[in-house]
Order: sequence, then C-alpha cells, then structure tokens
Amino acid sequence: MPTAASSAGRDAGQPRFRVPTNLLASVAVSQSGAMQDWLADLPDRVTDLARRWDLHLSEPFQPGGSGSWVAPVRDAAGRDAVLKVAWTHTEARDEAEGLTAFAGVGAVEVYAFEHDGPTTALILERCSPGQELRTRAEDEQHEVVANLLSELWQVPVPAVHRFRPLSVMCDEWADQSAARHAAHPAVLDSGLVRAGLHLFRTLPRTASEGVLLCTDLHAGNVLSGTRRPWLLIDPKPYVGDPHYDVLQHLLNCPDSLQRDPHGLIHRMAGLTGLDPHRVKQWMFARCVQGCLDWPALATLAKRLAPGTSP
Repeated sequence: MPTAASSAGRDAGQPRFRVPTNLLASVAVSQSGAMQDWLADLPDRVTDLARRWDLHLSEPFQPGGSGSWVAPVRDAAGRDAVLKVAWTHTEARDEAEGLTAFAGVGAVEVYAFEHDGPTTALILERCSPGQELRTRAEDEQHEVVANLLSELWQVPVPAVHRFRPLSVMCDEWADQSAARHAAHPAVLDSGLVRAGLHLFRTLPRTASEGVLLCTDLHAGNVLSGTRRPWLLIDPKPYVGDPHYDVLQHLLNCPDSLQRDPHGLIHRMAGLTGLDPHRVKQWMFARCVQGCLDWPALATLAKRLAPGTSP
C-alpha cells in the first residue's frame, strides 16, 4: 500500500507522489480490497490524467478527504483549477453530473470529468481563497447554507438524467439500520425505532415536489470563492424532498441541535421556506437511523419523537 510519499512513476528521479493523510487513514481501515487496489494504482492514474488533460500538478491538499485525491493544477490555457480523483462510492456516484447540472449556480463549476471503473476524475473550478464556511460564526453558516440551498433547489432536474430518487438511499439505510437495531435493542426503544424507520421510508414518497438534492451540504463543504462569495463542493446528488437537504447542516451544529433542537429546526425552516413540522419528522427519522454510530442522536430522537413539543 502506498505511504504518505510514494513513487509517482517507475523512473528513477521522479518526484515523490504524496497521498493526503485522511485518504491514507480511510483506506487503512477500509474492509475493501478494491479500494486498497485503487490507492495502489492512484499514482499512475494521476500521472496519466495530468498527461492527457495537459495539467501542471501541485502538491495535494492536506489533510484532504477520505475518498479522493485532490490537488491544485494549472491547465494548458494557464487557468487555475483543481484535479479531483475520487473513489466512486455509492452515495457520491453522481457528483460530477450533479455539479454539471448546477452549472455554477451556488456550486463549483466542472471543466471536465470522466468515469473509469472505480474512479471518477474531475477538473473543477478552484475556490480562492478557499476558506471553509465552518470557520465562520454559526449564525452566518445558517444564512449561507440556507441561501445556497434555496438557489440550488431552483435548478431544474435535467429531462434525461441518471440521478436516483432519494427513496433508494433511504430504503438502503433503513434496511441496514433495522438489522443493527435488532442486534442492539438496548440503544433505543423498539417503538421509536419502528416509528423512525417507517418515517425514513415513507417521507421520500410523500413529498409534494422533487428537486435535485445535495444531501451532504454542510459548512465544511462550502468554500469561499472569487466568482461567488461561497461555493458548494462535494454534493451527493439524489432527486427528492428538499426538506431532507437541511439535515446534514443541522447535524453539523451538534451543540445548538442538542441545546434547542426545535428552535434550530424552526430557524432553518424559516430561512429556507420549508415546513418546520416536516423538517422535524425528517430529523427524528434520521436520528433513529444514525444513532448507533452517533449515540447522542438517541437522546435527540426521544426529544423529537412524534407528539413531542419544545
């Protein structure tokens, strides 16, 4: 397996190929031999992409992401950009197509992309100065995320597309969660588990509209730019209920969410024009689904259960 500084080619004297620490750590704990093989092939793949796309590579961003190699580049026209070479896992399968559909509206632009087996490679707009939104005060985060979502939801779903309905993801997650709750029945009352997972399956099917969703929009996936003040990166696109799309941001505000879940839900619903009751239902369902990996969500699920009030 490559180390943090591995050979980028077979010729002596070649510069060392560096793998970001988060990607190394992710592969080290992965149960996927395919992902480990992918990382072993990554130096040659990056070299080939740089040659075919005529890119001048710089060192990758550190500590980087858990499933991709990302580095600043300059293309043949002298344009500053970013090369992202990603392990194509299920949720992020359609990232390139999603960003292409958003066409720069609240999101980074895509200059080129290709799928090749387990790899998705993209040349993306470079965000400069590239500061993460999560470095800003939480109130500002709420407003920026809400404004981005409101813009992104206005982008039409392409007439012909490969995006999956949100129900596909929710059904898969609910099946996995039900099996795990059955194996760990002491974590949460069985009635709450049934109610939460039932909602997690049914809410996608009772939405009054379906939009192109990010599903993973939070302040760590929003960077400052020059073309626009803030730009989304790393969407995991599905088509479905916009009420789902605020959940990851709420979960990434854990202190505020635990302190006043109803107040925070109403705040984000108001900023995005969503129904606060439906956002609450989604958050309850998501807490039930995710509490085995994040124990604090079990307490939150009890506070958000149907019939509860502030």
